[in-house]
Amino acid sequence: MNTFEIIGALGIILISIGIITKKRTTQDIYYILGGLCLETYSIYIGNLVFIILQIIFTCSAIYDFIKVQNLKK
Repeated sequence: MNTFEIIGALGIILISIGIITKKRTTQDIYYILGGLCLETYSIYIGNLVFIILQIIFTCSAIYDFIKVQNLKK
């Protein structure tokens, strides 16, 4: 298993933890970190569909995180 495969596996683990986490802000952080890990892996494997999917997923998680933070203010 090479470094990029480990990063990809870490991404899946982080997103899975985010799914079972109940706090929305914590979920978003796990989603963002997991999405970035999977984005790194998808660039490594060169799969354009997966690259675009991960960009959209990560941007959505960042947007939701910012929205939740603004609602707390």
